[in-house]
Amino acid sequence: MSEAAQAEAPRREAAPDAAGERPLPGRGLRGASGAVVLVVLLLVVVLVGMWHLTQGTSGIGVWDLLRYATGARETVGGVAVGDVLTGSRLPRLFAGVAVGFALGVAGALLQSVTRNVLASPDTLAVTAGSYFALSLVAAFGLAVPLWASGGVAFVGGLVAAAVVLGLAGRASGTSTTRLILAGSAIAMALDAATAMLLILFKENTTGLFAWGSGSLAQLNLDASVRAAPLIVVVLAAALLLSRRLDALRLGDDTAASLGVPVRSTRIGAVLFAVLLTSVSVTLAGPIAFVGLGAPVLARLIAGRVHAVNRHAILLPVSGLVGALLILLADAGLRALLGAEGAAAIPTGVPTAVLGAVLIVVLALRLRDSGSVRQPQHAHVALRTRRRFVLVLTIGAVLVVVAAVVGLLAGSLWLRTGDVVQWMQGVAPDLIGRAFDERLPRVLSAVLAGAALALAGCVVQGTVRNPLAEPGILGITAGAGLGAVIVVTSGISGGRPLLIALAVALGLGTFALVAGLAWRGGLLPDRFVLVGIGCGYGLSAITTFLLLRSDPWETPRILTWLSGTTYGRTLPDVLPVAIVLVLAVPVLFAFRHRLDLLAVDDDTPRILGVRLERTRLFVLAIAAVLAAVSVVAVGVVGFVGLIAPHLARSLVGARHGRSIPVSMVIGGLLVCVADTLGRTLIAPSQLPAGLMIALVGAPYFVWLLRRSRV
Repeated sequence: MSEAAQAEAPRREAAPDAAGERPLPGRGLRGASGAVVLVVLLLVVVLVGMWHLTQGTSGIGVWDLLRYATGARETVGGVAVGDVLTGSRLPRLFAGVAVGFALGVAGALLQSVTRNVLASPDTLAVTAGSYFALSLVAAFGLAVPLWASGGVAFVGGLVAAAVVLGLAGRASGTSTTRLILAGSAIAMALDAATAMLLILFKENTTGLFAWGSGSLAQLNLDASVRAAPLIVVVLAAALLLSRRLDALRLGDDTAASLGVPVRSTRIGAVLFAVLLTSVSVTLAGPIAFVGLGAPVLARLIAGRVHAVNRHAILLPVSGLVGALLILLADAGLRALLGAEGAAAIPTGVPTAVLGAVLIVVLALRLRDSGSVRQPQHAHVALRTRRRFVLVLTIGAVLVVVAAVVGLLAGSLWLRTGDVVQWMQGVAPDLIGRAFDERLPRVLSAVLAGAALALAGCVVQGTVRNPLAEPGILGITAGAGLGAVIVVTSGISGGRPLLIALAVALGLGTFALVAGLAWRGGLLPDRFVLVGIGCGYGLSAITTFLLLRSDPWETPRILTWLSGTTYGRTLPDVLPVAIVLVLAVPVLFAFRHRLDLLAVDDDTPRILGVRLERTRLFVLAIAAVLAAVSVVAVGVVGFVGLIAPHLARSLVGARHGRSIPVSMVIGGLLVCVADTLGRTLIAPSQLPAGLMIALVGAPYFVWLLRRSRV
């Protein structure tokens, strides 16, 4: 590196990175070397690993292990100490170290090549891609050896990462919001496809749901022993790129002028990161957010010890921090819940909660890049009233047609004449039971779809972000958690309590997201990223509750969380209908204020609109709409994104027209998805939420591609 470049490096390192994050100033430990940090971290990992060995279900404690280490060969409770150590605890310990180290290094590589503090195997959908690939192999009963499983996971993760980075644009200038939105959309689609495989092939995928949250449980040491050499080799190869990665920190042009092959360096780093992630997923399943948290903590250390800024030190430091995070999460969970209570809780659950908190904290420190602008040609010429009436009429007719088809379709196909007989009360019992079951499902789908679309229309206009919707903002995740609390706790109260808690937690999530993101107003980037972080955390808590409940109930609850109308009755439809009847007139009366809110913050104030009060009021109504829709159809995403966007493209951005058209499109989407889910593989059924996710995620990606974030 030239002297000029060396002089420039400290100034560049002190500047904000692509994500707007400033490193901490180096004070107090400037004289420390990277080797000292590595040694200290290694000692801490060893000490925590020794504590980790004392945690287990067999009753063998620290003194038993110490006596075994001095040569004593004894049993505790009829179980040999050596058998427990080599058959359970050491495999779990080694798996935790290997997985944490691999994810930490992978996250550091991805954050370096994207220059984005929020980049990680999770936010770039690498983990979701690897998990989907392995689930696909398991679903079709293909028996593959460990090395082949790693190859399958590698291919899945590589494809997902390539798609996300391609959507986000050039890695050197990747916008934080654009990158995370692209990663979240692809991960949602892959998670939906994985959930579909778990539901359709439950015999072949038994246990994959728990493993899919990240489990360190191992049969023996074989898997860790085989993974260790690969991790070491990939780390060594990544360290060979360390000087190039250091140069990339100066910018693409400077690095290129120093002779660094920028493109090949990035490709190599991404390949190494995906390979390390695939090894970790093959070994222990997708453990969430270690790849995000470990590099961030390592860079905070680098703010105090400048030597750690060099990738030759940063990569192993990130790996050791990752190993430390996993061991602390696993041993801490066992110490908190007891060995028996923690046995059914995957390690990925507490790490996901910690990662969600980290995303929120980092999002609050990021600088906002302004409102997400509409895709080109989104604001077209003023639509005529005649066009609006025509679109609304055609949409209403299509909803009626879809509802009739939904009544007729299923494992038993009926005819329109059967509908007449059923309405007259003279239909045979089999036909009558079929209609009695299908009518609530059709009504739930139509009304919940309309409620989600209305909520999305309000959210997008109010925060001036066409990529915002109740699912991405965590509202539906909060409502889903409330419903799961009632279902898994066994407390009395029935359906009224479920509805009340779902609505309360949906509103509570909205209040939390809005409160955290309110600094200086509801800024688009911060609002979306905080919502994503809260959604991840609530989903992890939901998984925790599911895994602690009756295992026979898990598939049923998982199906409900995937979005389904199965088992719905007319009383389930009533809350959505009541909220819609109350909300639609109110929001329609606020249509002109919503139009003003969608412009900017100054115009409403000039015209006498109380900006903060109006914004909170309409967003609270949107949160209630999203929460009650969860009661009717479970957790369904993307409807609140797709329907308002289609409505604006058809009838323009004025809320007086986009609100009714959005509701019609939303009801149509969910009704069609539910009907397809009930008929494509009848008598088996696919949840409507998964059907929408598989279609909605590509649409979201297309919209993101056209948007200028």
